[in-house]
Amino acid sequence: MSQPKIEIYTRWGCPYCVSARALLDDKGVDYEEYDVTMGGAKRAEMVERVPGAMTVPQILVDDKPYGGFDDISALDRAGKLDAILGL
Repeated sequence: MSQPKIEIYTRWGCPYCVSARALLDDKGVDYEEYDVTMGGAKRAEMVERVPGAMTVPQILVDDKPYGGFDDISALDRAGKLDAILGL
């Protein structure tokens, strides 16, 4: 099974972003990180891809939004995150 494409939108100094990256790192998966600290094109892209997204991190797996750290942490506790990440 190949790993799905994992993307995360983050902001400098965001503790939830740090926690989300740590969880993904602990899972040993590769991900693409986009810094939206200064707004701009990547921030606009995030809002377009995840309508209503006002906070970071925003985590997408194969273009499907899964929310932020609290959301993926809950999936992990429920035993569902590994399957989503292709593990």
